[in-house]
Amino acid sequence: MDQSSAMSERCPDKGEADDRTDLAEDRTLLAHERSFAGWMRTGVAAVGVGLGFKALFRTLEPSWVPKGIASIFLLIAVFIFISAERRARRAIDRLEAHRVAALAPVRLRLMAWVLTLATLALGATIWTMV
Repeated sequence: MDQSSAMSERCPDKGEADDRTDLAEDRTLLAHERSFAGWMRTGVAAVGVGLGFKALFRTLEPSWVPKGIASIFLLIAVFIFISAERRARRAIDRLEAHRVAALAPVRLRLMAWVLTLATLALGATIWTMV
């Protein structure tokens, strides 16, 4: 069985061109999800850099300097989390899943906001702990 007849069997009510378009849309949807995951990893890395900076330079005087620099990295992470969620949600809302199980926009929002709240709590802890 050649490729074109296999594609026709999978979607008998659609033509080969429509099937290819659906598959391309599925690939695009999955690519946006991978991009979202990459941005989440980048945000978590920014949190790690902020924590690492605070830990390495905790004896630096005045004490607000390492806290301030760590806080900058935490705020960068918050920006990354929120902007990645918004961008991914807009892209996913424009696409329609055909053969793949798309990640629900509510899960994207939940992940981004949990990471944002955890990062803000970490920032508050850095400033309140001596």
